Amino acid sequence: MAISLSKGQTISLAKESAGLSKVKMGLGWDPVKKKGGFLSGLLGGGGGGDIDLDASCLMFDAGKQHLDTVWFRQLKSNDGAIVHSGDNLTGAGDGDDETIAVELERLPAAVQTLVFTVNSFRGQTFNEVENAFCRLVDERAGKEIARFTLTEQGAHTGVVMAVVSRASGEWTMKAIGAPANGRTAQDLAGAAAAHI
Repeated sequence: MAISLSKGQTISLAKESAGLSKVKMGLGWDPVKKKGGFLSGLLGGGGGGDIDLDASCLMFDAGKQHLDTVWFRQLKSNDGAIVHSGDNLTGAGDGDDETIAVELERLPAAVQTLVFTVNSFRGQTFNEVENAFCRLVDERAGKEIARFTLTEQGAHTGVVMAVVSRASGEWTMKAIGAPANGRTAQDLAGAAAAHI
């Protein structure tokens, strides 16, 4: 059974899934459903619009130096260990809207921390987003390890969702959920580093 993380909570991934070698971070969201009456629904005004959020993974070394970024404009890390599923422009549908697969054993030793972020390239704010979440899945076993659901909305355009880091060969995941502002992964690099 997956662990439902609270903001600021950290778990050991080794304790939750033995022999963990490949994980997938799934991120999802929905547009806020706008309220409207019967006539509004008939005229097409009853639902929310598309929300184009972008999931990204920023890689850092032990000194918090930014090494590489996987996002919709670079779908694979320079070392090939991290692969992005591609850009979802709407947030429509159930489940993960974008995923980022990580082969933990292939990551270079210099990579100590992975920071997962979500931002609005179009500048839409999180007041227009609901049901935002991130979940970590053990790809080998096909099971969800942990899930963090974002409950706060606001006028920000980005969120530092979670940090996956290693120390002494063991991986941990920490739920962050910190608001940030920026329209690209690069814009969130400073905010990401601040949560390592």
